[in-house]
Amino acid sequence: MKCLFLLCLCLFPIVVFSSTFTSQNPINLPSDATPVLDVTGKELDPRLSYRIISTFWGALGGDVYLGKSPNSDAPCANGVFRYNSDVGPSGTPVRFIGSSSHFGQGIFEDELLNIQFAISTSKMCVSYTIWKVGDYDASLGTMLLETGGTIGQADSSWFKIVKSSQFGYNLLYCPVTTTMTLPFSSDDQFCLKVGVVHQNGKRRLALVKDNPLDVSFKQVQ
Repeated sequence: MKCLFLLCLCLFPIVVFSSTFTSQNPINLPSDATPVLDVTGKELDPRLSYRIISTFWGALGGDVYLGKSPNSDAPCANGVFRYNSDVGPSGTPVRFIGSSSHFGQGIFEDELLNIQFAISTSKMCVSYTIWKVGDYDASLGTMLLETGGTIGQADSSWFKIVKSSQFGYNLLYCPVTTTMTLPFSSDDQFCLKVGVVHQNGKRRLALVKDNPLDVSFKQVQ
């Protein structure tokens, strides 16, 4: 508990989660909202599935996939990983559920959204397709991305897609607070970068201070 408290102090201020937000709250889109584009230049569509792929190749590449977390007692695969190379298996398809999606099609930069693996699964494992940020991992010194989350709720793990300073896009984890206006927030002080740590020989998505993961999105045909 002491380690978790210290991590929270280092990474972001203490936040108060809203107990009243639902996906039905009134939402106004900024007039300058910028759509997120896939690798072909098309706007992301929340009705479609995409693979989260690296902007690099070879050992620096690798798609994002759903896998079994080490030492987890979850009944379903619940880890968010990235393959060690772009040579080999394709990643697990995902869909992006934007907080403004009922106002029209599209996923926008800086929009708060949920992420869900778009796969067929048993009823018991449905919640284990929805991304969330897990508890502090003392051995790795950060919090890992896993599944078992919720969609459109105050306790959901909310993410953003933002333009990378290098190539493609970055993912941010943004805890929803009572001071934030959904679906967009002009202040990213509460948001944390999503990057990669090494866990048992695998690349695990986690919250990082530096070196965020640069990604692109490829539509699943």
